[in-house]
Parts: sequence; structure tokens; C-alpha cells
Amino acid sequence: MRGRIRRLLDYVGFTQTHETPHEHPPAGSIPLGIPEEVSQVVVPETVAPAVAEHVAREADLNVVEELHVRARISQHDSEASNVGTAILGAGPAGLAAAYVLSRDREPATVFEADGTVGGIAKTIEFNGYRFDLGGHRFFTKLGPVRDLWRDVLGSEFITRPRLSRIYYKGKFFAYPITAKDVLGRLGLWESGLCALSYLWASRRRGQQADTFEEWVTNRFGRRLYDAFFRSYTQKVWGIPGSEIRSLWAAQRIKNFSLGKAILTILGIRRQHVTTLIEEFEYPRLGPGQMWEAFTARVEERGIPVRLGNRCTKITHENGHVQSITVRSNGDVDEWPVDSVISSLALSDLIQSLEPPAPPEIQQAAKTLRYRDFVLVALMTTEEEPFPDNWIYLHDPGTRAGRVQNYGAWSHDMVQPGTTCLGVEYFCFEGDEIWNMPADDIIELAKTELANIGLLDPQKVTDGVKVLVPKAYPMYDASYEAAVETIRTYLDAFDNLQTCGRNGLHHYNNQDHSMWTAILAALNVREGTRKYDVWSVNVDAEYHEEGETVGAVLSEDFVSFGISSAPDAA
Repeated sequence: MRGRIRRLLDYVGFTQTHETPHEHPPAGSIPLGIPEEVSQVVVPETVAPAVAEHVAREADLNVVEELHVRARISQHDSEASNVGTAILGAGPAGLAAAYVLSRDREPATVFEADGTVGGIAKTIEFNGYRFDLGGHRFFTKLGPVRDLWRDVLGSEFITRPRLSRIYYKGKFFAYPITAKDVLGRLGLWESGLCALSYLWASRRRGQQADTFEEWVTNRFGRRLYDAFFRSYTQKVWGIPGSEIRSLWAAQRIKNFSLGKAILTILGIRRQHVTTLIEEFEYPRLGPGQMWEAFTARVEERGIPVRLGNRCTKITHENGHVQSITVRSNGDVDEWPVDSVISSLALSDLIQSLEPPAPPEIQQAAKTLRYRDFVLVALMTTEEEPFPDNWIYLHDPGTRAGRVQNYGAWSHDMVQPGTTCLGVEYFCFEGDEIWNMPADDIIELAKTELANIGLLDPQKVTDGVKVLVPKAYPMYDASYEAAVETIRTYLDAFDNLQTCGRNGLHHYNNQDHSMWTAILAALNVREGTRKYDVWSVNVDAEYHEEGETVGAVLSEDFVSFGISSAPDAA
């Protein structure tokens, strides 16, 4: 048994040495790469003319790439230029796959469309500040993934206290919600109505729930749903909770309940509920530091990470991928491959196939929807405008959905005596928020935070707008059937696997995305399709006590020589 466990650890790459991560780009630089891809930084000309000019030049380059006659196809000698496994995407999933293959010097190349690694978990640098696209806690019960993080980043991986709250009806509530807080801030009358609603809902607690609204209402009651779920959920997804599938609620809320929270607060119940964790680990310079360190490690082991390389075509025949075509700086190159591990959005993957997928598969891909968001980063001379890592803005009168305080995530991400706030606006690409000029949305963010007492707008010294497309795969009424149709089609390929959040159209956290990629890479390494990445239910980490990840994934973990939870390894 110990030998089999050790083999798994060797596959994933748990070495005992701690190599120094490569240097970061100079402070104040913006790692844009290709603006149309993972994220696009939009800088108001009144704030930073030089940066705005740089963005404009980069945006013009995309037009040139499409129209300039110098675009070419480079024909390569197949034997000399075969890249081995083509890994599409250099986010947490793609880099985890590369890391596994690099352990045994398996030939592979990572192709990333953006100019930096990390996907939506990357870190933006702007005028001496570093900030996330959202906030990315490094918390997991997948022991192998946690050990891998610690091995790659070493002492740069710090532990941070967690504090988060909900802003609702002019008041701040502890998050997760607690009976004590609800009673103290909603008042006795409203709290009593919430309690009665909670008890009334107990009649339906075992019933089948098809939508997010039904799932939450059956467990918490209509009153608590209206107060703490309805507004924020509609902000995040742009559709009512009655149109979101219940799977998303089951995936994200899991074992938290009002009754258990009360017992935990009173000290009667000692179970450490997942949503009540009080601290988390985090890279000192933001999540991008982790993925930059991953990149340095895999490149040292012979796997190149090609930035600014967008995959535009995947050529296949008889269920076998033969080559991929990538575009970079106006040049178009075709690379023969042995296999492909893709973390691209499923809709993009299907559109890139040549010959095209059957009409019903293309239609299923078009059915899949994604929620985008705009991040507005505000630099302020207030060192601590509020103490939280982040605050959820449930107030219907505030268009922003959440605000991050990056100085509370890590002091080394901001300038001394100041902080950077990330104001998040969930939207659809092309709508009003998405198209709002940078100056206007920066002013909107300042005004909204000032109105709820989180910011002094006079102390804001700088700002930047960042566009993040395809941030969240949507769990609407049609997505399950569409994903199943696409999965059945892709399963017929013998050397193409998908992984990660958008690659499976599954709202994975970064640790979950990494685990699916690790399994895909092990399939490549062993020359089999032994591990069904689609069927891995890594959300099991949030289940009740006694039901561990290892228990739910028994077949996969027994195959690795682990019969209990990953932590036991």
C-alpha cells in the first residue's frame, strides 16, 4: 500500500526540494498579452495615458492579425516538430497537467492565448499594485493538491486570516450567516419570521428540488432566501434563481445549515464546517505567483509554455487528433500532436474542430452560456477602509456584487500605507456594464462604495477596468443536456481529453480543476483512458462528516492505492 501511495505522489510531483520561483514582471507593468483573451485591461486616459496607449496598440494588433495578408501557415516536418501532448490553456488545470507530464520528461507543450499564465486565477500588475481577478483562496481538502502547492511555492505560501461579511439593507452581516447575527441585525420581529419560515420549510426538506430557488428555500425557508440569496444570486448569474439548476446550490452550499451554524457558535457542535473556516493559505504576491512558479518548474523540466498562442483549429480524423493550429502575432502555425489535453471552454473547443463537429454537437455548444464580469480596481490612500478580505453586496440598489480588499489578502500586494480594492460587476459580454467607458465605471465604483460607507472617494488615487470573459459556466435549464451531448461526442476521441472549469463546464474551484487535469495527464502518461475525468465528483469535499472525498471517489483512489480520503496520504 505504501508503495502504491508513493507512486501516486511521484506521478503528481511531490518532490522534497523547494526551487525559487522565477522573477515577476517589473512593478507597474501590465501583463496584457492578447487583450481579447482571458482578460483585457482598460485604462482611462485621464488616469494613465501611457498605459492606455499601450492597450490601444495591443488591441490594434488583433485587427492586424485578422486582416493583414502576412498571416501564413508554416508547414513542419511531422517527426521533427511533433509537440507530443498539446496542453491548451495555462491556467491551474493546464499547468497541473504539464507538471505531471514533466515529472517523467513526457514530451508536451502548453499553448496559452493570453500574455500571462493563470487564466482567471492570474494576478494583474498595475502601477506597483497586484490584484486578483476576483479573490482566490487556496483552501482544499485534496491533500495531494495542497502538498503540491506547498512544494512549488515553499515559504512564499502564507497563511491569512479570513473575514468576510454581507451588506444587506444598510447593515453588515457576518458571513456565513449566524443566528446570533441575524437576530441582532434584522431585529426580533424579522428574525422570528425567518425562524418560522425555516421551520415551515422543514416539511419540504427531503423533496426533490430542480432549481436553485427550490433547493435553498427547502433548506433555509423563503424568508432567508429572500434576504440572503435572491438578490446576490441574480446579480451573479443575470437570471432569477428559479432558472438556475439546483446542482449549483448543491455544489456550492453543501454542508452548511442554519441549525449547524447555531450549534457551532454555541460550542455544542465541534465539527469544523467547511464554510466556517477562519483562515486560508495564499501566495504572498497573489495567485499569479503560484502559476508563475508552476510555469518555471515545468519549463525547467523541458515543457515550454508558449504565451500569446491561441489555438484556432484542431484537425482530426476517425476520432484521432492529428494536429493543432495556433495563431501568434499574425503568424499561424500547425503542430502535429500525439494527444491533446484541453481546458478551453467547451463551446470554443467544439468550434475549433476540423472537420466540423456534427450539427447537433455544434448546436449543443452554442447552447452553453457563460457569465462574464468586470473588475474595477481602485487604489486608495486609506490603508484599511474595512478589515474584511471581501464583502458580498446583497443590496439591490448597488450594482456591484462583491468587493475585495487586496491589502487584507496580502500586504505585499499593495504599496505601504495604501490598499487596492477590487469592485466586481457581474455581467454579460457586450452589455451596458461591459461596454461602459473606463472613466465612467471607475466613477460608478467609487460612488457605490462611498454610498455604503466602504470608501472615501477623495482618497482614490488611481483606477483600472479589467474585462474577464467566460468567468463562470452557467447552470441554466439547458446546460445539462448540452454537456451530455458534447461529452458523448468527445468520448469517441482516443487522444483528446478536457479538464478544468470551462473544459468540463463545471463550476470548479482551482484545486478541483487541478485534480481533473492530474487525472487527464495520468491517462496520457499511462497510455490509457483509465480515469474518467468527466465523472470525478471532487465537490465531495464539502459533504457531511464521515463521507470523505476518498469514500465518494473510491474507485479512482483505490486505483491510486489510496482507499481513504486524500488527506490520509
